[in-house]
Amino acid sequence: MNAPTQTDHLVVGGGLAGSMAALLLASAGREVTLLERERIPHHKVCGEFLSREAVDYLAQAGIDPLALGAKTIRFLRLTSKHRTFETKLPFIALSLSRAILDEALLARAAQAGCNVQRGAFVESLSASDGRWHAQLRGGECQSAATVFLASGKHDIRGLERKPGPHGDLVGFKMQWRLAPAQTAALREFMDLYLFPGGYGGLSLVEDDAATLCLVVRRAVLRTLGGWPELLRSVQHENPHIAQRLKEATPLWDRPLAVSSIPYGYLAGHSDGLWRIGDQAACIPSFTGDGMSIALHSASLAAQMVLAGETADQYQQTLQGHLSRGMGLATSLSRTIVSSVGRTLAPIGLSLFPSSMQWIANATRIPNRALPHTGKTRVPVAGSAPS
Repeated sequence: MNAPTQTDHLVVGGGLAGSMAALLLASAGREVTLLERERIPHHKVCGEFLSREAVDYLAQAGIDPLALGAKTIRFLRLTSKHRTFETKLPFIALSLSRAILDEALLARAAQAGCNVQRGAFVESLSASDGRWHAQLRGGECQSAATVFLASGKHDIRGLERKPGPHGDLVGFKMQWRLAPAQTAALREFMDLYLFPGGYGGLSLVEDDAATLCLVVRRAVLRTLGGWPELLRSVQHENPHIAQRLKEATPLWDRPLAVSSIPYGYLAGHSDGLWRIGDQAACIPSFTGDGMSIALHSASLAAQMVLAGETADQYQQTLQGHLSRGMGLATSLSRTIVSSVGRTLAPIGLSLFPSSMQWIANATRIPNRALPHTGKTRVPVAGSAPS
């Protein structure tokens, strides 16, 4: 093994959580190294829904999603078979591809003084003599007093997450260029689709590309055979999405996929690691809260490190912030992938139209857990003060 490179804080993963933690720590004068496995900007399996909380966190980091091409979402449209329900969201949301957003936040971290290393694939993490050691593919070793595990949906060998109470789902993501009339019909909407064994969402991102994300039970996917069969089945079962994709042009040769997604997972004992983002909590995607939780967990972890608190204290605090919403979201997710839930959801929402807004608010990060700093920007080198 090569002699390890030393740093104060090591961040494994350059997604939203990793970059946010690195930005906050570097802005506070700490020595930070961030290891990102991908060499170039890339897409990820993500619904790309930015809630009010996520937008506020990004504003604190000096990032305006609208300036990057984000689209506004004001309404939700839920469909199951021939039933449709529409409602106004209780907040204005945005939608922006992760390929654009992640790069913007990663650049902010680098501007703040973080040592960003790309193409750095961490094969293992181990602790000894009061320090963590990250073994990289190729033989290099990095050593740090604290490690922030922000590898997203990709687990590190030996540190795999538990399946979660709703962990039998496979995720797909594809981008399309819709027909002009369908693009117009989708504008300012998040379309949520229910189908046998799963659900999905469709929304516009920058340049009016339409991002389609689906999650489906693994047993259903195995029975169908694969992505082409799944897409045909979804369009057959849900005429609304079939209409949306009529005359649409796929922008990629094939979809991105991830398996299995541990929905409902909430990390327990820390083992001394600061788990952030999906490594800390994985909320069902229909809530649209995944990116805000990633940014919140990173901000909370950085604040608590700077305050001299422990990883266990952080984990307990984060659990207190998320457990109620996570439990509700997981129960609802398990319900809507069932045949009964798929049938009753649009009916119930039609009878009780305020319930969707209640669900949206109940699964968000509680206000008491959010920082009361308004939209003050993190001081980043090269950026103008707010």
